[in-house]
Parts: sequence; structure tokens; C-alpha cells
Amino acid sequence: MCMIRCLMTDTIRSTLLASSLLVAASVPFYLTAPQAEAAATVNNAAPNAAVQTLYDALQRAQSRAGIPERRAIIAPAVDQAFDLNAILRRSIGLRYDRLSDGERAQLLGAFRTFTIARYAATFKPGSEAAFSVTAGTDPNPTGGVILHTSLRGKSDPASEATPIDYVMTQTPQGWRITDVLLDGHISQVGAQRSDFKTIFGQGGARGLAQSLTTKADNFLHE
Repeated sequence: MCMIRCLMTDTIRSTLLASSLLVAASVPFYLTAPQAEAAATVNNAAPNAAVQTLYDALQRAQSRAGIPERRAIIAPAVDQAFDLNAILRRSIGLRYDRLSDGERAQLLGAFRTFTIARYAATFKPGSEAAFSVTAGTDPNPTGGVILHTSLRGKSDPASEATPIDYVMTQTPQGWRITDVLLDGHISQVGAQRSDFKTIFGQGGARGLAQSLTTKADNFLHE
């Protein structure tokens, strides 16, 4: 259980999964016909559908030995589940609104690549993670709703599961994740805000994009 908990803790704090507003709006990403149909279903579904799609993909990815295959499984689910634009804006602050369209596209692309790579490197054969999503939601005081889920090792009892809550926000594309709360209160956005702001302050959007790309490359060369 320690391995699973540590892996997921690190993943949640470092990704978004994490991650997107259907980033295709800013970063080209083309869905196959079955993926497009699944995306349309998620867009019109309850808040838990987006997270369930992500968890189903992570579950399948654990049985795939190669990173390219795991990335192919995880990428569409990340695009359907996360609003990366909203997460980046909250993580970087007001300076994000002053970026050009090109800078935002570059940063969103790097963030998307990083998010997918992080999940692909974490949920692999041997991780043996089991996911659970509740049917209901609770109101979020600052907007949207909070969806409760949990993660545990497949052989561990439910009492040892780690709570992972998702802040879900209604967008034109449907319900999307805009923050992740580990143990019900540790905000992913809050945890990464300091690092993102520091890197952005030193190197701007390009510097942060390069940092995320380098980290993604490290994950993909396990």
C-alpha cells in the first residue's frame, strides 16, 4: 500500500491529472471516431463520468508494458477529464492572462504532455492500483462540486484506501477537473503553485514549458 500511496501522492502533486479543456482548442489533438463518441457522451454526463473515464484508462494502462501504448490509452482520457487551462491559470496567477495565444498554446501543450507522461510512468505493470468513484457529489464552496474517489492496492482492504477528491467545474465541453484534493484537503493546484510561479517568474511561459517538457522526457525514458 505504501508504494501505491507514495506513487499517487507524487503524481497528484506534480500533474494535473491531472489536466484538459479538450486541449484541441489550443493544441491539435485528433480523436478517432470511437474516442469522439466517448467524448460526446462524457460532455453530457454527470460529473463522475469524466473521472471514471480517467480511472478506466489508468486501470487498462497498468496491463501494458510499453510507455507508448500506455500514453495512447491515457491521452484521450486526460483530454476528456481535465481543464488544464483553468488549472494553469490558477497555478500561475494573473500573469497567465497576459500571455499571448502562442505562449498559452506552448504552455498548454507542454503541460498536457507532462500530465500524460506522468500518469504513463506511474500506472504501469506492477502498480496494482484499484480505483473507486462515488455516485454523488458535494457542493464546492468556491464553485462547482466535489467528487469523492479513492485509491488502494488491489490486495488491500477498502479501509486502507487513500481518499482523492476532485473539484469538478461545468465547462462548455462538459464537467472537467479543475483541482485534485489528496486526502480530501491537499490541493494539487496549491501544491504546485509555488514551483510554477518561481519557474515562470525566472523564465516566463517558455521557461515553464521547457521545464515541463524536460520532466515529461524523464518520465518517458524510464
